[in-house]
Amino acid sequence: MRAVVLHGEVSDGAGSDEQDVLVQAGMVSRALAEQGYEPMVVPVSLDFSGLVRRLHALRPDFAFNLVESIAGQGRLIHTVPALLDCLNLPYTGAGTEAVFLTSNKLLAKRILQQSDLDTPAWLTGKQAFTGNFAPGLYIVKSVWEHASIGLDEDAVMPAERETDLVAVLASRGEGPAGACFAEAFIEGREFNLSLLAGPEGPEVLPPAEIRFDDYPPGKVRVVGYRAKWREDSFEYRHTSRSFDFLNGDAPLLKRLTEAALQCWRLFGLKGYARVDFRVDSSARPWILEVNTNPCLSPDAGFFAAAQRAGLTFDGVVRRIVADR
Repeated sequence: MRAVVLHGEVSDGAGSDEQDVLVQAGMVSRALAEQGYEPMVVPVSLDFSGLVRRLHALRPDFAFNLVESIAGQGRLIHTVPALLDCLNLPYTGAGTEAVFLTSNKLLAKRILQQSDLDTPAWLTGKQAFTGNFAPGLYIVKSVWEHASIGLDEDAVMPAERETDLVAVLASRGEGPAGACFAEAFIEGREFNLSLLAGPEGPEVLPPAEIRFDDYPPGKVRVVGYRAKWREDSFEYRHTSRSFDFLNGDAPLLKRLTEAALQCWRLFGLKGYARVDFRVDSSARPWILEVNTNPCLSPDAGFFAAAQRAGLTFDGVVRRIVADR
């Protein structure tokens, strides 16, 4: 069987967050080859008609979809599964609707809120605050971009009034990370829960806590762009991932696991996913984001959780392909 491995075209001089997909494509291609498939890596640009011609010429049996952005735009992430749907070409990972609804963080938050799943209150420059505004810390996020693009500790700021946030959003406009919104900043612990399809349904892999090692008092604890991609930064060197917990954390881990499974069912996810949480001082979990098709790089959180569960990279790819 022939498989195309699709990823967003990476331009010369692209940042580490974009170049990382080349590592993923190489790893996935090798795993597919070991499983007896004939993999072909195809970069995706805005030339969709050219992509259609290429796919017709290659005649693959399915696509392994690694597209995270096109032309550097995360808001285009759903166009590839939509195109594959039109071509009736099976593909791995979440479907078009799930990718669109989760990639737009505002849509995802509304769906979570309507389903009685806790997500921090938020504000856009054009819409009223959701919930009761309270003075405190808020974080400004991109509506569409992931990989912490445009996000660092300077995105966290105090606000005494709702109008303070409106003014900040108006001043930022359409910045490098695109349209933004302000979200209540949950001070506390941060967790990532990875999910992988299995023969009996989705499996929640071992929960991971992101720890902020030796952060000085007053330094904002947030997993921003530097923490993920700038290897020479304090944030990168002092932000660690841990799978070890005290016995007293068992009830919290159970709640996180149940909420992650609810997200899988709510958005109709497939293949693999990751749900990011913050947990406040009262041990209440808050869902920050639902990530479809999370990064599969060997040093990324998803594969670290899979390894903790005793899975190999080949085994992960095999289960993702089986759920297409």
